Amino acid sequence: MRIAFIVGPFPVLSETFILNQITGLLDRGHEVDIFALARPPAGSVHPDFERYRLHERTCYVEATPDRVRRLAVAAQTAVRALRTRRLRPFRALNPLRFGRDALSLSQFTSFGPFIGRPEYDVIHSHFGPSGLFAQLLRSVDALRGPLITTFHGYDISSYLHERGHSIYAGLFRYGDAFTCSSLYIRNRLVAAGCDARKLVRFKLGTDLAKFPFRERRPTADGPLRILTVARLTEKKGFEYAIPAVAKILPAFPNVRYDIVGDGHLRGRLAQLIQELGAGASIRLLGWKNEAEVRQIFADSHLFLLASVEGPNGDVEGQGMVLQEAQAMGLPVICTRHNGFPESILDGRSGFLAPERDSDALAATLHHAISQPERWPELGRAGREYVEREYDLQERNDALVELYRSLQEAAPGRATERICLK
Repeated sequence: MRIAFIVGPFPVLSETFILNQITGLLDRGHEVDIFALARPPAGSVHPDFERYRLHERTCYVEATPDRVRRLAVAAQTAVRALRTRRLRPFRALNPLRFGRDALSLSQFTSFGPFIGRPEYDVIHSHFGPSGLFAQLLRSVDALRGPLITTFHGYDISSYLHERGHSIYAGLFRYGDAFTCSSLYIRNRLVAAGCDARKLVRFKLGTDLAKFPFRERRPTADGPLRILTVARLTEKKGFEYAIPAVAKILPAFPNVRYDIVGDGHLRGRLAQLIQELGAGASIRLLGWKNEAEVRQIFADSHLFLLASVEGPNGDVEGQGMVLQEAQAMGLPVICTRHNGFPESILDGRSGFLAPERDSDALAATLHHAISQPERWPELGRAGREYVEREYDLQERNDALVELYRSLQEAAPGRATERICLK
């Protein structure tokens, strides 16, 4: 199959699920083109991006700020459209429909990388805004093929607050299929106007080979290590996790809480740790590469993720780090946030706590720490759950099955023929 991925910034280290799907499709012999709407933040690049030479498959669809350059790109786009007899892209020059975007030529020039390409078997957009752009491309005949859009979290929460609940009306009407990883996001999509018949709950996979299982037991006379791996942002709930850990230190003075990740809250969180007098027990380790993160996973005893709905309504998606932690045998403590209750087995692979409640979170941590004899049992249950529900190889096979069903189904009726996890 020939597959086009329409994504935001690419590659982004916190969105390895997109990379995993692309490399999985390439491993299965499919052709993949990647259209990224922005370049990634400066920093480290995932090794698979280099290993699979994905820079050769990635086209960055970027705005052209220089007016002279923009005129030249517009002329090239016009010539390409005329040569391929695709005239509908010229509708983007209509100021009555596209306003300033038409007058500035920005909309028209963004069509250039797509015009003239053969029809794709599947167009897969990750995140709602990318789906909107893909549907715009299809509406002006700049891009051809059935469209599937995957929603993850912010795109059906804070993005709706910012843009209005009707922003996806056209996408929901003309898109062929939509996927999400949790029932929570599915319900929000239906509430926003998505036809439930077009929706598939599709769990994102974890590469089990990269996260080997290890039985967890307390270390004699050593520290008890609690770990969080997450960006330092509001929705990760550190303002509740850090006080919760501080509350249990009198009962468990050997606890060490390591936080791996970086973000704009680092200074504020460092100050909070000092105010709580927990500087000797709680560490902000900053960003770590993939190998370093796996080693820290291996050295830890419990995993904590206290995510909350952000002040702008932003929510998490599946919480893939929960699958990674369980795959490695770590008992998990997390909040009842979005799809998290679907991502762990409460009482069997970990424990759930309410959002925004440091006292309840501390009590849940106390409960988990007080039962070290159960850690191996919890860890095995978590590993088995991830193997059964989130194995990357099985998920990528299911993705191909989803694509084939999309090809075979009538337009807009794709998911009526699909029965996937």
